[in-house]
Amino acid sequence: MKRKRLIMRSTILLVMAVAIGYTFYYNFFADKSVARAGHDAANFALEDLTGEVIELRELEGKGVFLNFWGTYCPPCVREMPIMEELYHEYQDQGIEIVAINASEPPLTVERFVSRLDLTFPVVIDEGRHVIDAYGVRPLPTTVLVDEHGKIVRVFTGLLTEEIIREFMEEIIPQA
Repeated sequence: MKRKRLIMRSTILLVMAVAIGYTFYYNFFADKSVARAGHDAANFALEDLTGEVIELRELEGKGVFLNFWGTYCPPCVREMPIMEELYHEYQDQGIEIVAINASEPPLTVERFVSRLDLTFPVVIDEGRHVIDAYGVRPLPTTVLVDEHGKIVRVFTGLLTEEIIREFMEEIIPQA
């Protein structure tokens, strides 16, 4: 009787350990991103803070720097002023930045944009549909799209000035 109980308990413990291990692997290590270099970028249409609709398809012909972010994300906050500075440098070369906020209240996003004096388009992904379409996780994540609508690179993590500059150079439209 004791032997049966030991086998049953051991089996239950083993099943639980496997389930916990799988859960940790899936949540922290498995690559769930949908966006991959070489694939077509998923089209989306979102309103910016001024009410203008930004549709990715309409930016064809430009290099597009999609930055998925949140005001609660410290790396996101640190990289925004650098993006703003380089936006002015690369905008005339056919680069567009679209900052896609992760479904925060409009007032929170507007105050953040105003505080940092951001001039590139900022949109709010209410319902996180675009974030889901791109498989973005975690924030910040940056997706580079070339002038033909193809994804050039997907990068997760803090962007430095050097990295942003390198990325901008990668997506300058070829004349």
